[in-house]
Amino acid sequence: MTNNDLFLRACRGETVERIPVWYMRQAGRYDPDYRKIKEKYSLLEICKQPELAAEVTLMPIRKLGVDAAILYSDIMNPVASIGIDFDIVKDVGPVIHNPVRSASDVDRLTPIDVEGDLAHVIETIKILDRELTVPLITFAGAPFTLASYIIEGRPSKSYIRTKALMYSEPKVWHRLMGKLAEMAATYLRAHIQSGAKAVQLFDSWVGSLAPHDFKEFVLPHVESIFANLSDLDVPKIYFPGVSSGELLPHLTELKVNVIGLDWRVPLSEGRRRIGHKFAIQGNLDPYVLTAPTEVIHEHARRLLDEGMKEPGFIFNLGHGLYPEASLDKLRELTDFIHLYSEQQLAAGVNS
Repeated sequence: MTNNDLFLRACRGETVERIPVWYMRQAGRYDPDYRKIKEKYSLLEICKQPELAAEVTLMPIRKLGVDAAILYSDIMNPVASIGIDFDIVKDVGPVIHNPVRSASDVDRLTPIDVEGDLAHVIETIKILDRELTVPLITFAGAPFTLASYIIEGRPSKSYIRTKALMYSEPKVWHRLMGKLAEMAATYLRAHIQSGAKAVQLFDSWVGSLAPHDFKEFVLPHVESIFANLSDLDVPKIYFPGVSSGELLPHLTELKVNVIGLDWRVPLSEGRRRIGHKFAIQGNLDPYVLTAPTEVIHEHARRLLDEGMKEPGFIFNLGHGLYPEASLDKLRELTDFIHLYSEQQLAAGVNS
């Protein structure tokens, strides 16, 4: 049962008593207890054990006091169901054994079978729905970001094969993106029906595209995902990933509640670019966490002062936590965000 609904209220732009906070990758290797679990099980092995995946999801709620949980999973999980054979390799990331590089490769991809292939994910969500006292966020990978792995065969910095297919064979490209969008929408719908209280679409690498290419080759498929979920009354978040500030003006018609910002865009500028139409989430540089506590708090104070100028602000990082982050500093940061924002909002910083 959800007792703390600050995050959900902030997503909808409603009045809050303090600013809610959660951290991308908040269930991860910065936690010594999680590292012990990873000595025995891989990420995918944890995901396939609902009780264990639920426990890992719950750990940062207990240890950090954050205002939302995010499902312990990986954006690659559902692609196995449509016919992609992959492993997650330590210090590399997703490695695809049958990359998609032609029309025939796209044609062989099958519709997702959530109940058959991903029943363990659904069971994890149901367990968390019973046990959590904060909202559960679940997520999917966005079509471009998934395509970049599926086409390249592994993580890339140049996305050369991905862009080559996009520019050279646009019909094949759109067919692939359409299948990935349908997969994401079906997957997230099943999450919501099983107890997810909010969903986030991660588009980690779409900032590698020029704005006009994003608008032509990617945006229609992102729009279709959220349009397909528009009948479901839960907050929806789009995070366009790193270096995506120039894409923000193209997001104004998305059927979402929240836009996530990376640290390269000031919150006020991000709000301006999206037309002040959405709540915003972000956007501390994760590596600020390497600094002394007083420096971390000064950066957080600046973001809070800017974020609280308008309703609808969720404190988060501009990307995911890194393994070397300090559990103690994260706990202290969470407490600082709660205390400082509560004091400021009580003093009437915004309406």
